[in-house]
Amino acid sequence: MAVADFTISPPSPQDEEGWRRNWAAYRTRYDVIVEPLTTDVIWARLLDPASSLRGLIARDEQGNGIGFCHLVLHDNAWSLRPFCNLSDMFVAASHRRHGVARAMLKRIIALAEENRWARVYWTTGKGNEPARALYDSVVGGPDQMLQYTVRLKH
Repeated sequence: MAVADFTISPPSPQDEEGWRRNWAAYRTRYDVIVEPLTTDVIWARLLDPASSLRGLIARDEQGNGIGFCHLVLHDNAWSLRPFCNLSDMFVAASHRRHGVARAMLKRIIALAEENRWARVYWTTGKGNEPARALYDSVVGGPDQMLQYTVRLKH
């Protein structure tokens, strides 16, 4: 499969079934349970132009969803322009190593430049070597910041 065999653009209502399938596979990969209502709300936010949650869908030649990414735009204390957190990125196993993730990253960076976002950033697991190799090849390696997380139980 060559790069020309897929497209990347914002989600549309027709993408829901493929997004849900890939979203379920992504959560399974990380062993995360998300309430069905949360999934419904995330999908609605992805389609809402007023939401701070944005997304991109990668589609094959037949229009089937083969990957996605979720972006969260937010204010910050460092710039008057928004920061963009690449919250989630996933490519279906059958389409990995064909340039889909790289193309999504490049599209995110292009969106950041077009919209004058101040920064695009993301985190990944230390042991996620395939993703880290891709990220290093696109941005030259991680910065010097470490992320600490407090997971609250409600």
